[in-house]
Amino acid sequence: MAQLRIPGPTPCPPEVLQASARQMFNHRGAEFHKLLTDVTAKMKQVFQTKNDLYLLTGSGTGGLEAAVVNVLSPKDKILSVTIGVFGDRWANIAKTFGAEPILLKSEWGKPADPDAIKKAIKDNPDLKAVFVTHNETSTGVTNDLEAISKVVKDAGKLLVVDAISSMSSIDLPVDKWGCDVVITGSQKGWMVPPGMAMVSVSEEAWKAFAQAKMPRFYWDFGKAKSYLEKAENPWTPAVSIVVAFDVALDMILKEGLQNVFARHARIAKMMRDGVKAMGLPPFVEEKYASNTVTAVSIPAGLDGKKFRQILQSEYEIVLTGGQQTLDGKIFRIGHMGFVSEKEIKELLAAMKTTLPKAGFKG
Repeated sequence: MAQLRIPGPTPCPPEVLQASARQMFNHRGAEFHKLLTDVTAKMKQVFQTKNDLYLLTGSGTGGLEAAVVNVLSPKDKILSVTIGVFGDRWANIAKTFGAEPILLKSEWGKPADPDAIKKAIKDNPDLKAVFVTHNETSTGVTNDLEAISKVVKDAGKLLVVDAISSMSSIDLPVDKWGCDVVITGSQKGWMVPPGMAMVSVSEEAWKAFAQAKMPRFYWDFGKAKSYLEKAENPWTPAVSIVVAFDVALDMILKEGLQNVFARHARIAKMMRDGVKAMGLPPFVEEKYASNTVTAVSIPAGLDGKKFRQILQSEYEIVLTGGQQTLDGKIFRIGHMGFVSEKEIKELLAAMKTTLPKAGFKG
């Protein structure tokens, strides 16, 4: 495939794929002990945290569930700040386990308003925690997490962050912003195949854990903590993914975190500028547009499905459509992790050639 440009899974560098193809070895032995210790230490650098950090075998959604069941009890009230599909999903997970989410929804394509969050916290003083998505791939919006974190921490509330599609691509200094639980997933900007959720846990989150009464077994942070003390996972881990991480993290750290963030910002701007130059309307305003996924409104005359089909059949470029109420209204372009300016130029050229074939008059 020439280009996989969806919001995840994302392309992996050849050296990462080669590393992940090695033969299995003992996950309770000395070699894995060293590997897990090294990977965890490197990952903390990307999280910009000194908090505890764990690799959990599962999808990003598994990580979201883990966050819920480890800090909450049934009947706990939480503020669910949702700006799209994945914010809604997280609220549903919390509700499934007996929490009482108070929904603070923004119009899809718009970010959360820190002032509205401040008011919601004031109106609900018994809130246990605030759950917020940093970067919503269903709409291509990045929330102002720095401003949100200040509001939440000034109110003395636990801050739980879905950073699945932002961490490692968009700056998120966990400790500086006081984020208590932060979840991400291997298949996004990390340049690693799907299969691992990673989570950081603050001292305040551990206090919440000590009081939390929701049922948990596989996702138990306490088990993860006790096993990591001997450089192991509680359950059989995705060994190949951990091996891949060792290589991918070296690549990220060699490039330099700030350079990685700057590259994503440049590529995202190139993508948005290129789309606008073709006469296509961005779904999201520039000031809160994501640096990892661009959402484009489908204008009158353009057959969005046909457009994506032609791109795939003629250029081996894969984009994706909108979800739920945005199905048929937008298409989305992923550009996180292993991606270069050269690839974006090639993508834009292919889009320009394909648009008229799908009915776009320009």
